[in-house]
Amino acid sequence: MRVVIAEDAVLLRAGVQRLLADEGIETAAAVGSGDELLAVVQEHRPELAIVDVRMPPTFTDEGLRAALRARELVNGLPVLVLSQYVEETYAVELLSGGAGGVGYLLKERVADVTEFVDAVRRVAGGGTAIDPEVIAQLMARGRKNPLDSLTARESEVLGLMAQGLSNTAIAGRLVVSHGAVEKHIGNIFAKLGLEASSEEHRRVRAVLTYLGR
Repeated sequence: MRVVIAEDAVLLRAGVQRLLADEGIETAAAVGSGDELLAVVQEHRPELAIVDVRMPPTFTDEGLRAALRARELVNGLPVLVLSQYVEETYAVELLSGGAGGVGYLLKERVADVTEFVDAVRRVAGGGTAIDPEVIAQLMARGRKNPLDSLTARESEVLGLMAQGLSNTAIAGRLVVSHGAVEKHIGNIFAKLGLEASSEEHRRVRAVLTYLGR
């Protein structure tokens, strides 16, 4: 089996490569960015890509977006995603395609060599390998509306955001400080699990969540 690895942390990248070598799995290329991943995938046509979710330059979703693009460039390319935390939005995007050959593991699983290698082989073979913690959080997400976690004031702020009001306008409408509005909006983003590369993008996504409730 030949794999490519995309992980910006040099030590972890080297560690995964050595671990795979000990199991007779060849690493065709090991890179540190999403752009490099796309290049080596097209060059080597590997049987599996092991990809970190967060990579340069913003360390948000570059790895995942590159992995999804790689599956387009090499039709059906098996992808095993590694993440420090459960990124629910990203996990759903990766897993919602319905095709096999996908995996989502927390990085701590790499420490369990047997479990990790089994996941590598299973995903490369067209199966799936989903971390139990990811499954638990996605199931919990399916049972509840994230808007239910907002306080009354946070819901009020989000409603005004949906009307197109700026932070300054919201502060004036609610007769609170600009800083208070920013704090409420930060709480809204956190509770809705919105992590993105720009404030404006998160604002739009929050409003779409509100409108789609």
